[in-house]
Amino acid sequence: MANLAKTTIFTSGTSPKETPLDKTTRIVRRINEDEAEIRHQKTARLRKARFDSDADTPDS
Repeated sequence: MANLAKTTIFTSGTSPKETPLDKTTRIVRRINEDEAEIRHQKTARLRKARFDSDADTPDS
């Protein structure tokens, strides 16, 4: 039977450190998600305003 090293049996529960690339990626994703949320809110607001405007305009 093969001898197993102690590190292969019990691995530590610590996760690897965050690299600068990981940090940049995380920040950029967060910025993109925030901008997308703002864009969706603006679109919804403009869509509602247009719907209300169209509803108030009598058909000629």
